[in-house]
Amino acid sequence: MGDEGELFVSNAGQSTPPPMAEVSVGALVADSRLVTELTPLAGAAGLGRPIRHPRVQKSGLALAGHFYGVVPTRVQVLGETELSYLETLGNDARGLAARGFFSLGLSCVVVTRREQPPKAIVQSAEATGTPLYMSAARSSRTINLLHGVLDEKLAPTASLHGVLVDVFGIGLLLIGKSGIGKSECAVELVLRGHRLVADDVVKCEWRPPGMVFGAPADMLRHHVEVRGLGVLNIKDLFGVTAVRDRKRIDIVVQLDEWDETREYDRLGVDDQHFSILGTPVRLVTVPVRPGRDMGAMLEMAARNELLRRAGKHSARELLARLEENAGLAPEVAIDDLPESVINAPVAMRPLSSMPPPPNSSLARPDPEWADDRDSDRSVQEPSPPRRPYEPSSNESSAWIPAVRPKGGG
Repeated sequence: MGDEGELFVSNAGQSTPPPMAEVSVGALVADSRLVTELTPLAGAAGLGRPIRHPRVQKSGLALAGHFYGVVPTRVQVLGETELSYLETLGNDARGLAARGFFSLGLSCVVVTRREQPPKAIVQSAEATGTPLYMSAARSSRTINLLHGVLDEKLAPTASLHGVLVDVFGIGLLLIGKSGIGKSECAVELVLRGHRLVADDVVKCEWRPPGMVFGAPADMLRHHVEVRGLGVLNIKDLFGVTAVRDRKRIDIVVQLDEWDETREYDRLGVDDQHFSILGTPVRLVTVPVRPGRDMGAMLEMAARNELLRRAGKHSARELLARLEENAGLAPEVAIDDLPESVINAPVAMRPLSSMPPPPNSSLARPDPEWADDRDSDRSVQEPSPPRRPYEPSSNESSAWIPAVRPKGGG
């Protein structure tokens, strides 16, 4: 698939599963990750049939003639319960049930009992060209193994131009125009102890229940291209702890050139999202200009995401406190005041009679502005004369006068 990405604003993004891919039966059974042994029994002509769903299906009712809900493009599993039901039927009824089941155009059927299935099952599979396999494991283990492989093979994919870095366990996908500094930011984060996932090309995979994982292209794994330095191998330079092969994308960081005419988000109350394979991922737009420590900015974005996951949203908590404080101070309309207060004259003093500021060199005691008690005290209680310096026995050595009076010792 080509590049895919869409910006939209949303308070609570909903994930829409993208269309699934498909895998042939032959490619599924040949996958090395399918550790259980699948023994082919019949239907070799149908190895090219497609499987389009990552979940298997156990349709026991289909053997009884109830075909509603059977999805032919899913792997069908017949376990011990279904086979024991067939054994209770007569030969004619068993053959009729098997022919009806395999006539649905099934992609693949897996029998999970170690013993050979009834001949009617093998004959019907061969007659319809339906691949039939026998698993050595029990139904539960076989189903889990098939789910794991099908999730990998049928995962919807897309390729994005950007850089994916693991910062404090948060997957940051850096996007922006070419030359904005995405790779330089990745190198700075690696120097700070974080891990590079992919540079330049990020292969995205959708996984249920609505997660997007990013991985590097095979040819570019562990490499980063920096203008002026060329292509660098991060694993060789910093070791295996500086790289990883896959990471979930938690935040998309849009790097933009600083624009004085543009208004950037300064509160962070409303979230924006970036759609990848139909899944909304939170978007943060960070302006770039000389002098900004982008490594610290990206680390703060990752730390803030960790706080949000813990239930602390700093911007919304601050806004809630401001609204609460504003609600405690009711507004008083001028129409609600008494007329005597509205029409009362305001006495104005001439500027020449106003006292100077306290820290002004012109400030001096003014009887007109002094408090009555201070005025009386200044007249009736003269200040005592200064006493000469007398050293005390409990005097702290930390206080030493600049000039000691004569005769003071």
